[in-house]
Order: sequence, then structure tokens, then C-alpha cells
Amino acid sequence: MDIASLTLTEARDLIASKKISPAELLDALRARAEKLNPLLNAYNHPLWDDAAERAAKCDTSGPLGGLPIAIKDCIVVKNQPATAASKILEGFVSPYSATVIEKLEAAGAYCACRTNMDEFAMGSSTENSAHGPTRNPWDTERIPGGSSGGSAAAVAAGIALAALGSDTGGSIRQPAALCGCVGMKPTYGRVSRYGLIAFASSLDQIGPFTKTVRDNALLLTHLAGHDPRDNTSLRDSADDFAADLTCGVKGLRIGLPKEYFVDGMEPEVSAAIHAAVKHLAAEGAEIVEISLPHTHLAVDTYYVIAPAEASSNLARFDGVRYGRRCTDPRDVLDLYERTRGEGFGREVKRRILLGTYVLSSGYYDAYYLRAQKVRTLIRHDFTEAFTKCDVILTPTAPTVAFKLGEKTTDPLKMYLSDIFTIAVNLAGTCALSLPCGFSEKHGKPLPIGLQIIGRPMDERTVYRVAHHYEQTTPWHKKHPKLDFVTS
Repeated sequence: MDIASLTLTEARDLIASKKISPAELLDALRARAEKLNPLLNAYNHPLWDDAAERAAKCDTSGPLGGLPIAIKDCIVVKNQPATAASKILEGFVSPYSATVIEKLEAAGAYCACRTNMDEFAMGSSTENSAHGPTRNPWDTERIPGGSSGGSAAAVAAGIALAALGSDTGGSIRQPAALCGCVGMKPTYGRVSRYGLIAFASSLDQIGPFTKTVRDNALLLTHLAGHDPRDNTSLRDSADDFAADLTCGVKGLRIGLPKEYFVDGMEPEVSAAIHAAVKHLAAEGAEIVEISLPHTHLAVDTYYVIAPAEASSNLARFDGVRYGRRCTDPRDVLDLYERTRGEGFGREVKRRILLGTYVLSSGYYDAYYLRAQKVRTLIRHDFTEAFTKCDVILTPTAPTVAFKLGEKTTDPLKMYLSDIFTIAVNLAGTCALSLPCGFSEKHGKPLPIGLQIIGRPMDERTVYRVAHHYEQTTPWHKKHPKLDFVTS
């Protein structure tokens, strides 16, 4: 059996027909991961023995019966470590599970290994991790994207059938694009955030990574739904997201925002996106030019709002009740200062300082309040655009995966990696990235991602367009060549 190319749906059918057991599937994934993960570092907590116990107890009659799902290290699972890739949470083991974990287990799936990430989800390359950087399976000298880079790399490398990530400004879609898999950021409130270690509470959303669009729709169907423990959870948010997959694109209006098709993209990225537009038009979609006029303000707005919320959320990590604690503190102030100074990484400290500054007396109105007003304008841009089209199509990232260390000394360059994804989080709507081609100019093929943005609560149309594009193009059939054995 070729574990590397097995999809979630195929694995489910094999288990249901008793051609393979959950234990056999897990053993095959483990064997592959033990060869590949020492180089990739996609898993920062490879909990294979715990996963085996969970596999033995899972309900194979459920819709996800017997399927192992990799979990980003900021989503808590009972009796598993949850460090958010930070030294400040070293040694912490969660006493409870997130709602999404409960939902997966109710559907018959179980939690396998925990995936590496940028510390507290702050980053675009998975280099800001206390557990070391993750490498891209297509070229191990390059980054996998971030902050959910471990999840994307695990799925792309075939050491996970599917994985969960979180998306605050592109942290599912951007690594999905750079690793050549499918990643969905659902509508804000569609999936419960209960049990997600918070970065920016008004932006964070949990979503799935998979090898195919069908797998993604299947997984989201069992993640979504109202949760009374999350006061931002939307009512009537459950749906069968695979219901419209085979309806095609004929007659659908696809909007192209002129602000996203400007100079600055790598030529091969631009060419792949334009080829995707041409392909969808040939398949019967109507292409409509639209405008999202406040796009140029999205990055600035995000880097006021997100750090402000992070500054508040991360105040709870102080060494008093759990996680890292400095040795022999002189007093409470010394405990706080040294614990946080030793526990938080450079990028997290930078964003806490920035967030504290914009919330401070004398600057709140000038920065935070103004950013919230611009956020409203960005949301209105999308509302207006969707009167003219059914989905919006853009690049996911302006470049392919860049080399490890290439942007770590220039935060602004790193922040601009998410220039095409941030506005979706500010607007609270849904978007998906899927492969639409490869760049061949870097010595090895590097994936290019196509972003499809939908109306709030209209993931079904996004999946419909994505599935049709996927099934009428060859890109999802390509896999990275990782046929080596590490020492």
C-alpha cells in the first residue's frame, strides 16, 4: 500500500471494508514518519504510543472511523502536551480536549501526533518554534509556510492523512499553498475555538489540511457546528460541505479583484493564477472584474489588531499556575519578568510589545480604534464585491516557498508573505487554498496556491469551485519525492 498517496476518503473506505485495520494504517504512517520526520520536523510531539491506544478504542463504524488526524500544537487534547511551540508552556499537559477534538472522536477519528508551528501561531515560515524549524517536503532547504507549517508539511509528505491547523492571517492557506495541499479557513464562528490556545481572538479560526478537496469538505463537516462553550460560535453552523461538490462551475460568477493582480508577484505565480482563471472560464464560469479598494490597508490594519489581542491573550502565561517558571524568583514582579523573558521567543515578544503600545493610554484612538474602523471598511468591500460574484479568486501567496533564514532578519518582508490572505480574516469570511501549478525555476518543483474566497457561511460554493478545478487539472496528483531513509 502506498501510504504517501492515500487520501482520507480512501483510508476510510479501506477500514470500512476491513481491508486494513486502524492499527495497520497507523503502523504504516509511523514507519514512514520515523524515516522522514527527523529531517522535516513536522511533528514536534510524535506521540505514536498514545495514538496506538486511541486507535484501539476508536469507533470504526463512524463516518471518520479509524482515521488518525494530526493536530497543530495550539489545539489541546486531553492527556497530551500542548506547548504552542513555546518554551513558556514546556511540560504542560492538557487536562481537557478542544471541542474540535471531541467532534473528531465522536465521528470515529482519533488524534495522532502534534504538529510543529510558529510560536503561538506568530509567523509565516514555522521558523519561530522552540522545537526548531520545519522543512518543506518539496525542498528541504525551504520553509513550509506558517504558522501551521508542521500540519501542511505532514500532509504533503504523506506522514499524515489530514491535519488540523489554525488561521489568524493566513496560517492555514499560506502553508497549504507552499506545500501543495488543500487548506480551508472557515467562516469566523463556523468552527468552535474552545480549546484553541488564543493568538488574536477576533481573527483565529481552526480548519483542516488535506490532500484533496473532497477530504477537506468531509473533515470540515465533522468539525463545524454551534458550541455553547464558545461565545463567538455561530448558530446553525453545521452543514454537509460535500453536498455540492459535483455541481461544476457553469454559470458561476468568479470575481478577480484588480488589487490582487499587480506587480510584485513572482512571474510563475502570476502565470499559474492566470492559467487557472482561463481554465475555469473554459469550464463555463463567468469571469468578473471586481474591486476591493481597501486591500492596501489590510496588512497595516492586521498588525495593529492582531498584536493588540495577542498582548491581552498572552498575559495569562506568567509562570504562576502552569508551564515554565523561572528559578528562585525574588518576588512576584521578578517571577513575571524572568519567566516571560526566558519563555517567550523574539517574535512573540515583538508582537506583545507592539500590541501593548497600541492599546496604551494616548495611542488607543490613534491606532487600535482607527484600525477597527478600517477593518469595517474592508468587510464592506467584500460585502459589495459579493453582489457581483459568487466567489473571489486570487493568488494565495505572492511567491513560492523561500529558503530557510531568508527573511528572519526582516520582519516586514516576512509579514508581507500573508498579503493576499490577511483581508479574509479581517472580514471574517471563508477561503480555501489548493494547488494550481508548480514553479520549475528553483531546481526543484515548488507548489503554487490558488485562493478561492467565498461569502460568509458559503463554504459549499468554495468547495464546489475548488473540487471542479482540482478534478479537471493534474496538480493534486503530484507528490514530493521523499524516497530516502534518514540515519
